[in-house]
Amino acid sequence: MATFEDLKISKSVLKAIEELGFTEPTPIQEKAIPMIRSGVDVLGIAQTGTGKTAAYFIPLIMKLVKAEGNDPRAIVLVPTRELAIQVGEDLEDLTKFTNLRRATVYGGVGWTKHAELIKPGVDILVATPGRLWDLYRAEAVSFKKVKTLVIDEADRMLDMGFMPQIRNFLEILPLKRQNLLFSATFNEKVEEMSHEFLDFPERVEVAPSATPAELINQVYYQVPNFQTKLNLINYLLRDEETFSRVIIFVGTKENAEQVFKIIKRRSEGEKRILHSNKGQSTRLNAINAFKSGVVRILITTDISSRGIDVELISHVINFDLPSNHEDYVHRIGRTARANNTGTAISLVNPAEELNLRKIEELIRMEIPRLELPVDLDLVATKSEESQIQLREIDRQKRIADPTFKGAFHEKKFIYGRDAKKEKRNLPKDKAKEKRFRGRRKPS
Repeated sequence: MATFEDLKISKSVLKAIEELGFTEPTPIQEKAIPMIRSGVDVLGIAQTGTGKTAAYFIPLIMKLVKAEGNDPRAIVLVPTRELAIQVGEDLEDLTKFTNLRRATVYGGVGWTKHAELIKPGVDILVATPGRLWDLYRAEAVSFKKVKTLVIDEADRMLDMGFMPQIRNFLEILPLKRQNLLFSATFNEKVEEMSHEFLDFPERVEVAPSATPAELINQVYYQVPNFQTKLNLINYLLRDEETFSRVIIFVGTKENAEQVFKIIKRRSEGEKRILHSNKGQSTRLNAINAFKSGVVRILITTDISSRGIDVELISHVINFDLPSNHEDYVHRIGRTARANNTGTAISLVNPAEELNLRKIEELIRMEIPRLELPVDLDLVATKSEESQIQLREIDRQKRIADPTFKGAFHEKKFIYGRDAKKEKRNLPKDKAKEKRFRGRRKPS
């Protein structure tokens, strides 16, 4: 195992690394730092929590050396404001003993404030695509001096539909520059993006794409319905010592609010909720309180699946499985960071079992199933929820097999005769009036 000294890292950066408590580079850092320093384009594939942010920042800081001019010389694009804030904080820590100027810009805040922030001059600019485009169109930022472009969380960028904006940037940025593309997963879309974005890149992959960190203990429960999921979460959270710092991922804002209301009343410790309808200051306060340890339980949608870097998260609980299977990897990557251990628990209802199988295919492993606690309050599934589950199962099966008819395949009859034959003999409006499901009309 190499040391940071072996990687010939500058003294100012070494001092910052030592102050952060890091003693040796992670595998992605050991492989990527020398490549990036050589000046080639790099494609980095590494699961979340492996130190890939520092893997590109360390050589970037060494390349820039000191403050120079007013225009940014390096731009780091990230998909969400939460991730932008996190990456900006990492950059602040690593540049502590340099005079490099840095700024982080993102949506949810008036663009004029960010224009004032970068007006005195900036060397490294961390940005979300939308906000960076706002600043460019307002002529508040110039790209003339950009020598390095980093696209972090490329797979998420594509999922969120940012590719058109990225293409716009590629047309404006100087042609002579170094490009770095980092992603936790490597699918066909990311591969296409790499061909378009990178010139003869060196590929760095420290684990197969979509491989969760080894220190995460993954398990799941088969749970029949929403109410029993709530009962199970409350049951688990009673153990405050084991479940000391918990993120609960919920599929929708509406479900997140329901889960928060129940847990707020029944569980000990401070709780916060985080989703896209919350104001920017509320979201930042929730994340900071969770990081500081004031908040024990954070309930959130996938808005936080890549934007929270907090050590010692004991558990990630998937109240709902994500419909995008790759988001599962990012969710559970919030735990077991910085060589700590952690547990990921998924609550799986009948409509989510196919998603679970797809996730297991993606991560190339079988997730063990745990039996429900014998004293858990099991609630019977209501007819309405059961129908919703059945329709979702049908929907998933139709996606997998377009010929699948499903339990809700509608058979149309007209007085017991074939509807198509009858329709040919009637005007369209009359055909609609006569069509109904059921038995032959009594004579």
